[in-house]
Amino acid sequence: MGEIRVGTCSWTDKALVASGWYPKGHRDPEGRIRHYAAQFPVVEVDSTYYGLPSARNSQLWADRTPEGFRFDVKAFSLLTGHPTRPEALPADLRPALPSRRERTDADAGLLDEVWHRYSAALDPLRASGRLGTLIFQFPRSLVPGRPAAEFLRRCRERAAGWPMAVEFRHPDWWREGHVDETTALLTELGAAAVAVDMVQTLSASIPPVVRVTTPELALVRFHGRNGAWGTGTKEERFRHAYTPEELSEWVPRVSEMSERAEQVHVLFNNCCGDAAVHAAQAMRQLLGLS
Repeated sequence: MGEIRVGTCSWTDKALVASGWYPKGHRDPEGRIRHYAAQFPVVEVDSTYYGLPSARNSQLWADRTPEGFRFDVKAFSLLTGHPTRPEALPADLRPALPSRRERTDADAGLLDEVWHRYSAALDPLRASGRLGTLIFQFPRSLVPGRPAAEFLRRCRERAAGWPMAVEFRHPDWWREGHVDETTALLTELGAAAVAVDMVQTLSASIPPVVRVTTPELALVRFHGRNGAWGTGTKEERFRHAYTPEELSEWVPRVSEMSERAEQVHVLFNNCCGDAAVHAAQAMRQLLGLS
């Protein structure tokens, strides 16, 4: 059986900080990560999707967490073909940014330089053994097909030697008729498939398909089951308090994943107030981890 780690998709979310979950004396940056790491063994870094990370922060995160703690780090938006604001790039790279909304055709030289700076900033996490994986979350505009597969291969070539997990936002990747092909592609790339829990009543709903595509790691991200997914504010999209019954649906699935992967990371993204940390604590209990 592989090791199961449960945590949340952020420890710095404004709603979490404002919820009172962090006790007095642990509300500064150092106190927050130390308190969080005393409760959970893994966390996702989502700020790296919006802007390039810094080596200084990576070193501080490594220094302030215990040995064995893991950070799963989201890939920068430009690397996954998402719309990227020029302000998110260092000033010297902004002139090379395409003007089109989607960036899958961004200049290869720009992407190589962005990757170089992104990965260099994460070296302290990797060197300290704190890096879990890099999470490449691809936009809904990336639909299954040959062009998408080639784009994924280019992403993997750029990130050669780094652990990689892939989350798709277009549901066809995991719908009947594509599951086996998607599984084979991710297996070929040596990238862990990210299973998703979300509301299942929308055209954009990702099926809760579980496939283990690497022996090292498997992931699940819980986005909540709010019908406002894809619309409204962030709080409206992700506001959801998981019930024990909803979480229990995943206990056998996570257990099955742990039979095929050395580690399973279960991450909660229902980031409204302290809902994610409470869901993570409840899931740990259901899995017999606490």
